[in-house]
Amino acid sequence: MSKEEKHHPHEHRLRRCCGCLASFLLALVLVVAFVSLVVYLALRPSKPAFYLQDLQLRRPISLGDPSLTAAAQVTLASRNPNDHVGVLYKRLDVFVTYRDEPVTVPVSLPPQYQGHRDVAVWSPVLSAESVPVAGYVADAMKQDVAAGFVALQVRVDGRVKWKVGSWVSGSYHLFVSCPAVLSAAYPGAGGGNGTVASLKFAQPTGCSVEV
Repeated sequence: MSKEEKHHPHEHRLRRCCGCLASFLLALVLVVAFVSLVVYLALRPSKPAFYLQDLQLRRPISLGDPSLTAAAQVTLASRNPNDHVGVLYKRLDVFVTYRDEPVTVPVSLPPQYQGHRDVAVWSPVLSAESVPVAGYVADAMKQDVAAGFVALQVRVDGRVKWKVGSWVSGSYHLFVSCPAVLSAAYPGAGGGNGTVASLKFAQPTGCSVEV
């Protein structure tokens, strides 16, 4: 048997190994490309849209010296505008502010998954029992209540993740701010005692969203 005939089986096995290696590398490139596409979609989604649909006073606003007592139920809606990216709300804390001062205790909403184009609605009750506020905030609130017009902000502070198939992104900070205007049927409806029961939510509003 010649040397060429002896080396032929070895060369055949070598070619087969090279073919298998090339197929493996091609499959690896395709997998990496697919994962890169998923990561691209997950890291560049459109942020959810939030709307404040309603705010109802469960307990009239009462101002002490200087403290605030009140209770309100808010109705918040969120819409996921993405066609292929889901939203995982890991933590959502809802509270109310007046002139950038928190006037209710934060309420934590349960974690929730929001699918493509889905809408989620929450209706937490937010309360404040003799919450201390700055003197200038109490004075401004008394004037607004007496005038029958109070401008509040319903805010959401939380963490979200993006989900594409079985892939889940890292956690991102979510901050939502919704203007909530309460107005009375007529000026001076608050009277002189710093309380008012006739304040009503003016109209549904869109919210600013930062992710």
